[in-house]
Amino acid sequence: MLKIHVPKGRFFKNQTNEFFYTEETDLELEHSLISLSKWESKWHKPFLDKKEKTEEELLDYIRCMTISKNVDSKVYYAIEEDTLIQIKAYIDDPMTATWFAEDKSRRRGPQEVITAEIIYYWMISQNIPVQFEKWHLNRLLTLIRVCGIKNAPPKKMKRSQIHQQNHSLNAARRAAYHSRG
Repeated sequence: MLKIHVPKGRFFKNQTNEFFYTEETDLELEHSLISLSKWESKWHKPFLDKKEKTEEELLDYIRCMTISKNVDSKVYYAIEEDTLIQIKAYIDDPMTATWFAEDKSRRRGPQEVITAEIIYYWMISQNIPVQFEKWHLNRLLTLIRVCGIKNAPPKKMKRSQIHQQNHSLNAARRAAYHSRG
């Protein structure tokens, strides 16, 4: 969870050419599957794609991340630039010590578009309880990836590796039984 402070002040909204006032507010934000699902249901496009978000889309995602109650909608326009940088860093934070050696074979072809429904599908297929939807999204995606790796069947060995292994086993047996083959 990320806690941010939005100072009170007077602000000008360019879209409507009007001034508005906000009270000092503390917000609690959670980057989770729930917030992702809320945002995608409103904007009808994937949040996790690489396309740059407009200011309105980003502010709306912050609204979706908000778990504080009874927040005035004008407060989001009063969020300062350094706080936006802090929020973006929180969204990008992996929230785990787990890392993966990149598999070059996974990089081929078009990448799948990831939406909230795809993530829910992954959770269901890996038997991950729905309560995990409240986890930080990057941590949840790491858990899904770990489950996929641990549940995957072992990779088949190349023919040369099988021959090498058989050669080593035969050599060890010959040495153990003092035979020549």
